Amino acid sequence: MPTLHYIHRQIICNLLKPYVQIEYANAEIKNRAAFDRDNDQYLIISQGWQNKNRHHSCLLPVEIIKGKVWIQCDNTEDGIANDLVVAGIPKQDIVLGFHEPNVRQYTGFAIA
Repeated sequence: MPTLHYIHRQIICNLLKPYVQIEYANAEIKNRAAFDRDNDQYLIISQGWQNKNRHHSCLLPVEIIKGKVWIQCDNTEDGIANDLVVAGIPKQDIVLGFHEPNVRQYTGFAIA
């Protein structure tokens, strides 16, 4: 029987993979997945060119820290937190790390 940690890891990977397929209409930008399962760090990195400007950013960094899924930043259009819940990760196991610690209690998700 898989552990809860393993299940969270699988859900995160499954939800992040489609972000690699996003095509940008006004830029030559590609998304890439960087999954480090040993350290439980999962990133979608965007890089390329928009006009004459170089673009390189982290679209979505997610980590598992002490059994909690931390969304460190969410630069997606709709946000990924509710998708994680729908996929089976309880809200009390998800921390919106991009919110200040004193604000997290009002988000409906874990504080830390």
